[in-house]
Amino acid sequence: MEQERAVGAERFGPLPGRVGHVGGIESLTLDGRRHYFGFDYRSDLVVSPLIDDPGAMAAFAAEHMRQTDGRHGEAYWADLVADAVGTSGLVSRNAEREFTTADLRADLPGPGSHLLYLLDAAGEWDDAFPLPSEARQACARLGFDEDDLAECVDECLRALGEGGAPGEDGRSDEWTVVRCYVASAVTHLPGNWALLFAPLAEAVAVRE
Repeated sequence: MEQERAVGAERFGPLPGRVGHVGGIESLTLDGRRHYFGFDYRSDLVVSPLIDDPGAMAAFAAEHMRQTDGRHGEAYWADLVADAVGTSGLVSRNAEREFTTADLRADLPGPGSHLLYLLDAAGEWDDAFPLPSEARQACARLGFDEDDLAECVDECLRALGEGGAPGEDGRSDEWTVVRCYVASAVTHLPGNWALLFAPLAEAVAVRE
């Protein structure tokens, strides 16, 4: 059993630059399958890949994560993994962390949604990921600069949620911003987080 857990943990290597964080365990479901992940609440940062095995999640946390009082063993983390099934420190409703590939391909995330928050927390967007020039120009036409990217994306999603396909209802700039942001963010996702976000990127791409 110990050997099986070790092998399972080895399948999920640590994310570059995100080892030793103080954090807890969160979970989500994708197409009915539960995936766990480590989360640093103070930094709003994902600190593990998506891990679909509770034992492997506990082993990963014991090796690569900390609590405020230091390191803990797998048994300690196993309790937190179990708690993550029914409770979350990020959302108040379980429905907010239940996703399907079909829905991700069909709908844009809402402004301020948990899905958008996770995209930012997993990708840790920074100035090293510049937007394409067409998106920067679209932001400028909408009255935003690159320093206001998060606000711009939220406003674009809010406008698109009111209706309008690319090129319709004067929403072409909004579509450009959302398409480029999602595509760039997904490209820079660490580990296996594209598992959750690739369908969203596909959906945005086909709406060009």
